[in-house]
Amino acid sequence: MGMTMTQKILAMHCGRESVKAGELVNAKLDLVMGSDVTSPIAIKAMERYGMDKVFDPSKVVLVMDHFAPNKDIQAAQNCAMVRKFARKMGIDNFYDGGRMGIEHALLPEQGFVAPGELIIGADSHTCTYGALGAFSTGIGSTDMAAGMFSGMSWFKIPPAIRVNLHGVFPKNVGGKDLILTLIGMIGVDGARYQSLEFCGDAVADISISDRFTICNMAIEAGAKNGIFPVDSKTIEYITGRVNRPYAIVTADPDAEYTRTIDIDLSTLKPVVAAPNLPSNVREAATFSGLHIDQVVIGCCTNGQLSDLRAAADIMRGKKIAHHVRCIIIPATWEVYRQAMHEGIVDCFLDTGATVSMPTCGPCNGGHVGVLASGERCVSTTNRNFVGRMGPQNSEIYLASPAVAAASAVAGCIAIPDSEEV
Repeated sequence: MGMTMTQKILAMHCGRESVKAGELVNAKLDLVMGSDVTSPIAIKAMERYGMDKVFDPSKVVLVMDHFAPNKDIQAAQNCAMVRKFARKMGIDNFYDGGRMGIEHALLPEQGFVAPGELIIGADSHTCTYGALGAFSTGIGSTDMAAGMFSGMSWFKIPPAIRVNLHGVFPKNVGGKDLILTLIGMIGVDGARYQSLEFCGDAVADISISDRFTICNMAIEAGAKNGIFPVDSKTIEYITGRVNRPYAIVTADPDAEYTRTIDIDLSTLKPVVAAPNLPSNVREAATFSGLHIDQVVIGCCTNGQLSDLRAAADIMRGKKIAHHVRCIIIPATWEVYRQAMHEGIVDCFLDTGATVSMPTCGPCNGGHVGVLASGERCVSTTNRNFVGRMGPQNSEIYLASPAVAAASAVAGCIAIPDSEEV
């Protein structure tokens, strides 16, 4: 029996010709990533077990992005601990201050991700990097400690679901609508400990930014990882970023999948995930006119330049509704800088929006936009759990940048090109 893309990558990294779903393996790591929230726990674990080195300082990346710039004393203490650890271990890939970006956008941008690589990160949305044909997955801080020390980690080989894509996105519909639609179809546990492998003739027309968005939210369906095949768009993205050898893997024709899901992109419509699960997906028009208090556009799921462009195209020449707070969060400083050069930041400021520094911010209830009791937010982030962005009775509606931008202008949930916008 043949292997899927994910199985081939894991086989390569554990020195075997083939692996089967369900097997337990130890595999070599190409990269280990941690944040200001997860790294301190890993550092304490290393100290507790006498791990006094990292396997390769160049293959450890530490990004201060969740509560940075520091929102309080504890956040500052956490970053100080990680900063000291990075110096002690000789880790140059320490991102803070003006170098910092949201980790899952920063790592691909800075060339830390290449096709065929195996990457673990102490954050559940590490699965983002599958957009570039890598195997990447989130792990706990203790596994991060072991990975930093040994350069190895254990894995249970996942079975896979094949998602066959065809057709072309309609106007103002994109990757966020696709992944939300898929999660709505299969549920938050529909791909539990499986690989979501995207394929089909539509892949060639899906942008790298949309692929990042789709793989980022694979975890919201319970998946171990999401992965796209490597094509000309992938090569174009990594050219000039990655200067090391890499391996391109393709699924075998006789690879075994637990199921195949066919999706015609041309049939998709703008959707939202209503509280309190990413699987509670409905057409955005279902909630048209629903009062909102805040809009968040950006973060690791939809903070790429193309996402900001999509929002700006809808908001240009308009004003944010007087009762709405609109917060724009570019994913990295490079995205921020390019948005400035293109006049996108001016566009947002002219509408009355706030443009934040790159940070996870309100996505996990950290800072820069935490909700008040009873407030409702439309957000391009990835989770809408109870209490995720503030009090337990606040509400989050997950949506694309286009829907979020239209809603910010309308003052209620709205779809682009509607009369309300």
